[in-house]
Amino acid sequence: MQKISEIVATKGGVVTMNEITDRAEYKRILRAVERGELVRLRQGVYAVPIAMLNTIIDVERIVPQGVLCLYSAWTHYQLTTTVPPSFCIAIEAKRKVVLPTILPVSLYYWKAENLKFGIVNVEMSNYQVRMTDLERSVCDAVKYRNKIGSDLCAEIIRTYLRKKERNLSRLIDYAKRLRVAKVLNNYLEIAME
Repeated sequence: MQKISEIVATKGGVVTMNEITDRAEYKRILRAVERGELVRLRQGVYAVPIAMLNTIIDVERIVPQGVLCLYSAWTHYQLTTTVPPSFCIAIEAKRKVVLPTILPVSLYYWKAENLKFGIVNVEMSNYQVRMTDLERSVCDAVKYRNKIGSDLCAEIIRTYLRKKERNLSRLIDYAKRLRVAKVLNNYLEIAME
């Protein structure tokens, strides 16, 4: 008989209670959690630990309505060579989310209006995830420049300006919405010299 953790691994490393067909399978999952073969991510969601750490996570299952942002987005768009320290996920400021301790996830609490623009659906590792788009990711680098460092922010902007698919008018619009237009203009002037 195939181990339940192997079955879960073939399904992308994550299984929800909705996908479990019978009570015996549910008991197999609980025993696998006790043995450490599976990890309980949140109520009704279980995963294979190695699969979760070596690939993109199914953000919607772990943090419903979450948006991949910052380091995760910068890496996806190849704006920096910096390795993400964790999966960066933005959620609405007033939400409370309990995260599994095994996953390297950093939550960012954004105002509701900041979660309504610059968000796209992207397919990564066979998952549909919500992520900040290219221009929004650059503006977020400017917004978080004091936390990430001005060198990383400048690298992201320089790399963005070399991309053919850039949209400067959208970039300026997002910068105005996030109230970082003046700072972005300073970085753009320096980068274009």
